[in-house]
Amino acid sequence: MDYDIRLYDDPNEMLSEIEKLNLKNNKSRIMAGYCWDWPTKNRQDVNHHDITIPEHDFGISWNIENTWAIEDSSVREAGCIHTAQGLEFDYVGVIIGDDLRFENGQIVTDYTKRARTDQSLRGIKKMAKEDPEKAESLADPIIRNTYRTLMTRGQKGCFLYCTDPALQQYFKERLEKVTFYRKKRQEMLYLIDEGEGYGY
Repeated sequence: MDYDIRLYDDPNEMLSEIEKLNLKNNKSRIMAGYCWDWPTKNRQDVNHHDITIPEHDFGISWNIENTWAIEDSSVREAGCIHTAQGLEFDYVGVIIGDDLRFENGQIVTDYTKRARTDQSLRGIKKMAKEDPEKAESLADPIIRNTYRTLMTRGQKGCFLYCTDPALQQYFKERLEKVTFYRKKRQEMLYLIDEGEGYGY
């Protein structure tokens, strides 16, 4: 079975598909980059949306319980790098925030878009004032690794929504190219299997 990669222009549709897949065996979850604060207030209220994307009228809370990976109801909560690392699911829907964008023909990171509650970049603003280059070199791999980790939690599929339209478009174009060449390869293998093109 081919690995299932999809891009969604609306995070609500991505969440809906994850919920549908989760009904099978409770092994599908939403995850997000650490671009939204993790407040201690309202921590137990699933109706309090920590992650909001106003243009799509979308909202979801960070995971509430430590049992996020196994509770059925947790499908309507988002896991972050710290809760998702080391876990495996069938399908994951990943929300890529503004800390990863596509600009001037390349993917760039922006630590200023990370949440204030992100401990992995603690002290980065002070460092940036003293040594901007050092701060950038420290933050860049951390941000990239965050999404690399989240996107590889799904064993059967990974769905993506990007808050940056340019990054969304970049991924779409890359996926279309991969799909095109995969189809051409399958056609070529079919011809070989049928013996066509060899004078048979």
